[in-house]
Amino acid sequence: MKTHVKALVVGGGAVGTSIAYHLARAGWDDVMLLERDELTSGSTWHAAGLLPYFNMSFATTHIHDHSIKFYKTLEEETGLNAGFAVVGNLRMAQSDARMDEYMLYATTAETCGVPFEWLTPAQIKERWPLVRTDDLKGAIYHPTDGYINPADVTMAMAKGARQRGVMIERKWQVDSYTWTGAHWDVGITKMVEKGGNLVPSEETSVIHAEHVVTATGNHAQRTARLLGIKIPAIPVEHQFIVTEPDPALLDYRKTHDQHPVLRDADAKWYVREERGGWILGPYERGAPARFEYGVPDSFRADLFPLDLERIEEEYMSMIHRIPSSETVGLKDDFNGPICYTPDGNPLVGPAPGLRNMWLAEGFSFGITAAGGTGHYLAQMMTEGEAEIDMASLDPKRFGSWQTTEYAARKNEEAYDHVYVLHHPDEERPACRPLRTVPAYERQKARGAQFGHVNGWERPNYFGPLDAPDSFDHDARSFRRGGWWQYAVDEAKAVREGAGLIDASAFTKHIVKGPGATAFLDWFTCNKLPKVGRINLTYALTDKGTTRTEYTIVRLTEDEYYLVSAGAWTDYDADFLRKAAQDKAADFGYIEIQNVTTQYGVFAIAGPKSRDVLNAVIKDADPATALSNKRFPWLSMRDIELGMCPVRAIRVAYTGELGWELHHPIEMQAYLFDLLEKAGAGHGMKLVGARAQNWLRQEKSYRAFGNELGRDATPLEADLPRFVDLSKDFNGKAAMQATGIRSTCITVLIDGPTDADPWGREALYAQDGSRVGRLTSGGYSVAFGKSIGMGYVKPQHAAVGTVLKVRMLNKLWDATVTEDSPYDPQNATIRKDG
Repeated sequence: MKTHVKALVVGGGAVGTSIAYHLARAGWDDVMLLERDELTSGSTWHAAGLLPYFNMSFATTHIHDHSIKFYKTLEEETGLNAGFAVVGNLRMAQSDARMDEYMLYATTAETCGVPFEWLTPAQIKERWPLVRTDDLKGAIYHPTDGYINPADVTMAMAKGARQRGVMIERKWQVDSYTWTGAHWDVGITKMVEKGGNLVPSEETSVIHAEHVVTATGNHAQRTARLLGIKIPAIPVEHQFIVTEPDPALLDYRKTHDQHPVLRDADAKWYVREERGGWILGPYERGAPARFEYGVPDSFRADLFPLDLERIEEEYMSMIHRIPSSETVGLKDDFNGPICYTPDGNPLVGPAPGLRNMWLAEGFSFGITAAGGTGHYLAQMMTEGEAEIDMASLDPKRFGSWQTTEYAARKNEEAYDHVYVLHHPDEERPACRPLRTVPAYERQKARGAQFGHVNGWERPNYFGPLDAPDSFDHDARSFRRGGWWQYAVDEAKAVREGAGLIDASAFTKHIVKGPGATAFLDWFTCNKLPKVGRINLTYALTDKGTTRTEYTIVRLTEDEYYLVSAGAWTDYDADFLRKAAQDKAADFGYIEIQNVTTQYGVFAIAGPKSRDVLNAVIKDADPATALSNKRFPWLSMRDIELGMCPVRAIRVAYTGELGWELHHPIEMQAYLFDLLEKAGAGHGMKLVGARAQNWLRQEKSYRAFGNELGRDATPLEADLPRFVDLSKDFNGKAAMQATGIRSTCITVLIDGPTDADPWGREALYAQDGSRVGRLTSGGYSVAFGKSIGMGYVKPQHAAVGTVLKVRMLNKLWDATVTEDSPYDPQNATIRKDG
């Protein structure tokens, strides 16, 4: 067995096999795959093999789409039939809300080029008479979808990998990972059969690998321990049952092709044809997490005892939907582990804190995602970046604060929520509240309805004071939900008076030391600010796309305070630290401190915000302390509000006169009370994140994870004012070489009276051709209509161009407006006083 390789893939399920195949296909000719048992012996062997397109994530939709297309090519390449039955996928709806969900999903599908059809109940009945349709509203149908044999597709990818030079070694268990500074030494042990169990032998070896990819499925917790990191991938039980042949189905098949896969999302199950009978796969409540601390050595290709009582409701609903199944007996049953993560999406990308270590863990739909994951992860490894932004799947999106208990309970919730209505304004309740700021209870008492951002509780909006616990749940909608008017009132308060926003979840870093200035000048694309000033800037990938957005505050000549998005703390910290380590030899000592939890942040904004602060500021000349002369726009000052020391930054994400008030977290309750009392005399309202999101779109402020990401450069985001081309910085040459493939725009939309865009919608030219997509959406109180931001081909980006946006399955006019349509001259932000 070879002991020196360029890439070692650990795990021989569908995901690991696909990664090995795609690395070889991308040109790496020294790839090895290790499997501790036999290929497919993990969750792959008992997977149902479905290939559902349906996903609200842009990146995941691309991954699923690539898988489905790729699997259809394997037989021609390898000679092995992967068992792909292209039978279509019919996703049914029992309610108008479910149809609204499908219409929103369909816009994401359109942006990725995924084909679909809409069907009425009558059309469903005409095509598939075995389906009961009298209580349906309709369905969305994917004609190119279907199911595949998991073992067959894995073996086909394995053969394709071997044909491309990949070495596949079975019965080897990884026992250690050691980074030497240049490569990984991976300690392995030969596994042997003994009494039906797989046990370690005396034979050991070490593989020296430049890169390692872990695709260890249910064994992710063991992998995490070996690597010394946290991986919130823990299996949950998933049951499915197989019926005896259904005479009605056999009769149907005499004159028809295979029956399509059925999904009754409101009943929480999928059903597909299997040898003349049916497979029922429910996603029931109460399915428990398993193997929270690792898979027992005795557990191989094994199953758990079936719990039919737990899926009785779903079984009865299958009989309701397919009446002919009522008299059909049960033939077989399965209850096996399937890995989940707290948000249901896999973990794909670089491991936190480690070099050349890549994770591909937590696949709840592993067969569906395997092909696309291999393709895009191979791009990341061999080319530096994937062609799509993979940040939404990055392993570092879950912070180091998460625990085993958190992951297990959230993973159970993710399983339970597979078929729950996926409202864009959904907030899932498990494991909350967990991370709270001192003002949390005060805000809750004022009607705050909280969102969940990197574990932090952050107000989304402030509802009625006497709201029941179910208020936010009941307020959700695919249209303008019950929360909408509260957000409107909050947005108006900022535009007309003053609003106070809790922004404590912001990520905050201190960068200092002799090498800090030279490092940050190379690390970011804008000029560095002078002492006491701030700049908005971007750290780029090596490919020239946007890796992170920072507000940089220069505290001294060699000390900086960096503020970035709250949802991405570990993602940003890891990138910042690794980059600093890489450049320390060139620039000198650089110290990085993550101070996120040390500082709370209140953002106060609006025409009367200065009046509120003037009432509590302590200064030798309080009348001028906040004036343009002493405290100009885009500057920082250390001020005192009552007894609270505050690092105040004159900037406002809402585009109004305003300040961010960074304060010691232990003084937050005091500061909240002080500001609330002062604001009462000026009509100040407490404001949540949803109103703030609308307001920033009126100013065309790009948001990281929406307009800004690893699939567009700052120049494509139309931000040349924040790029200093006179200096050298990381990614500059690649950014310039990329050119302008698409352009970020803001549109005002003459849309429906009961709905706004969510930032997932497709954009069309007047001739009906698709020319782009929205990345943000909402309502504009300044213009009294819907607003959105997104990307289009450059020829469609001119101000005044009338595009079409698809909302609720209809096309509406969307007019390209000037950048920062509200106050384009920034007069309100600069207002003196």
